[in-house]
Formats: sequence, C-alpha cells, structure tokens
Amino acid sequence: MPDEDASAASPAEILEVKRVHTLTRDGYLLFATRIARLFAYGFLSVVLVLYLNQVGFNTAQIGVLLTLTLIGDTLISLWITTQADRIGRKRMLLVGAGLMLLAGVVFALTRNYVFLVLAATVGVISPSGNEVGPFLAIEQASLAQIVSDRRRTQLFAWYNLVGSFATATGALIGGALAQLLQNNGVQPLNSYRAVVIGYAIMGGVLAALFSQLTSGIEAPVRPDHASVRSRLGLHRSRGVVFRLSALFALDAFAGGLVVQSIVAFWFHTRFGVPPGVLGAIFFGANVLAGISALLAARLAKKIGLINTMVFTHIPSNVLLILVPFMPTLPLAIALLLLRFSISQMDVPTRQSYTMAVVDPDERSAAAGVTGIARTTGAALSPSLAGPLLASAGLMGLPFVLSGTLKIVYDLLLYRNFRRIKPPEEQR
Repeated sequence: MPDEDASAASPAEILEVKRVHTLTRDGYLLFATRIARLFAYGFLSVVLVLYLNQVGFNTAQIGVLLTLTLIGDTLISLWITTQADRIGRKRMLLVGAGLMLLAGVVFALTRNYVFLVLAATVGVISPSGNEVGPFLAIEQASLAQIVSDRRRTQLFAWYNLVGSFATATGALIGGALAQLLQNNGVQPLNSYRAVVIGYAIMGGVLAALFSQLTSGIEAPVRPDHASVRSRLGLHRSRGVVFRLSALFALDAFAGGLVVQSIVAFWFHTRFGVPPGVLGAIFFGANVLAGISALLAARLAKKIGLINTMVFTHIPSNVLLILVPFMPTLPLAIALLLLRFSISQMDVPTRQSYTMAVVDPDERSAAAGVTGIARTTGAALSPSLAGPLLASAGLMGLPFVLSGTLKIVYDLLLYRNFRRIKPPEEQR
C-alpha cells in the first residue's frame, strides 16, 4: 500500500524539481552568451589563417602568431578565472568580452606583425573555432549551481550543443560572406577583413549580454575555506585538479596540431577548396559535433562519465589519423565528418566530471585551471604545425601526430581516474 504522504512534496523537493527542469533568467543569458561567442569564433576561424596569409605572413609566422594567441589567452584566463569567485564572476566575464573586442579591432585595422602579435597575446582570438579565454570556466561554474548532480551532464550537453551549432553557423556564414564578397569583385584581403570586423562587433554584443547578469551567478561564500584557499582558488581538490590538468594539457596539445583554421588551410592547399565550401564543411562538422555532445549525456548515464570520455574518443582519433591518407576530397570530407560525429562526446562529460569532483566554491577555479592547462597545451602546437604545412610531403603529419597523442591521453585518463566517481555514480 503506498505511503499516504508519497504525493506530498516538501518545499525543498519542489525547489529541486524546479532546478532540474527550469533555468533562471541568468541561465538563459549564459546560453545566449555561449551562442554569440561561439558564432563569432566559428565566423572568424575559417578565414583567419587565410587572412593572415593574405596580409603577407608565411606559415611559420602564422604558426608563431597562433601560438602566442593561445599563450596570451592562457595567462589572461589564469588570472581571471582564479579570481572570479572572489572578485565577481560577472565582472570577469565583462573583462573577457572587452579583450575580445580589442583583439578584433586591432586585427582589422593593422597589418603590422608586432601589433598583431600584441593584440593576439593580450586579446581573445580563437584560431580553432572552439572556446578560448575565461568565459567557459566561469559559465560552467555558474550553470553547475542551478541544476542537480543528476542533470548536470545533460545541461552541459545542451550547452555544448548550442555552442557547436553556433560555431557551425558562424563558420558557414563567415566562409559564405568572404566568398560572396570575392565573387562581387572584392579583393580576398578585404573580404577576410570584413569577417574580422564582424568578430569585433560580436565582442561588443557579448559585453552587452554579460551586463544583464545578476548576482545569482556569483560563487557561494565559504568562510571555513578562506584560510586554506590557495592563490589558484583551490583547497580540497587541488590534487585531483592538477592531475586532470596535466592530462587535459596533453589532449589539447594534440588538438592544437589540427585546429579548425589549420584544417581549413590544409583542405584549401591540398584540394583547392574555396572559402564558401570550407564554411559548409565546418558547418556540417560542428553540427555533428553538437549532436554527439547531446548523445553523450544519455550514454554517460549508462556507462559513466569516464567511460564515455574514453570509449568514444579513441575511435574518433583513429579516424583523424586516416584523414590525410584519403586520395580524394569527398573521402577526406567524409572521414572528417565521421570523426566529428563522435569526437565531441567527451566534452560535456569532461566538463561535468570536473565540476562534480570539486567543491562548489572551487568550480570557477577548477574549470579555469583545467581550462588553462588545455589552452597551454594547445598554445604550443600551431608553431610546430606551421612548418609542416609548408612542406607538401609533411602536410598530413599533424593529423597523425594529433590522433596518436590523443589516444595516449585516453589511455592515461582511464588508468588514473576510472575509480574516482562523481556523486551521481556513487552507490
């Protein structure tokens, strides 16, 4: 016989149901900022290397500039994300948006290599079309506060889905805009510059959206941890965060060899693919990546976060290794798209896992430190990939190196963390 009070929910239970199934206004704003930012990243990424090449820089110079871009993002993000829970998450997000606007303006106005390097180092530019800067870490920490543990991965999956769709749409429109301008007589350099100007404008849009956030996104106050908090904003979880960071750095170093801008340049050089088609390729790739991220939440419920991260990532890296060995453009595109259909299933699971194994008042810092490790790893790669792209015989090597190193990362991650369970997987 059922309990007479089974149908009566307590106020705490009602609040939990609302947290699971609804988002606050701040939650919707954070989804909107994700969409605006990733649209801008995708918009620029397809033409960024082509733009720098048209400005007059060789592949080695471009590789160095991309590396310095990521190094700058690393240093800026390290300071912003580790201070966000103390100084204020909204304030730090606004600072990041201002740096994104600054970088876009300088890139659009000058051809001077030194000025571009300075802007790339201080500002926020995404060569890959993926997240850079301090935004992701602070947004993740804020979102993790408004859902239960069992819904956290699903929310992050949707968060990544809308981001992937935004990146895809940005890549499609950025490539199409450059192609349209060229078809109407605009010189390639000026067509690419129009895209860079659009990127700067999106930085302003992002700042306007961040300004609407409320105090609801700020970190909870934990006075008992104030005396033990390190300069990186961590306390109990430092060991776990540092171990994860080392592995994430390896994965990102491998990924940095094949950032979207470099892959776009490879397709353009190897098969003569025009900007409009490049945009369409990466539109499809990022749509598939977004769908795969959403499917990851369902899979994680069945086999766990770590297993989902590893068992989907290894096959995608095998496909990545095979891309440069394809003799025709359709086969290379098909393999790339197949790879993207499973390659991002580790992203929401990785983000959710990191948020799950740290205390609530460490989340911005934990996401920031692991994110910085990823950015640092990725920062070192483009300067190595640049000289390889200059050689016809070595152009495919970045794909092989990237896939191989990523498989090493997968195996090390499984070995070190398969026994550390998030709360929702503990029995």
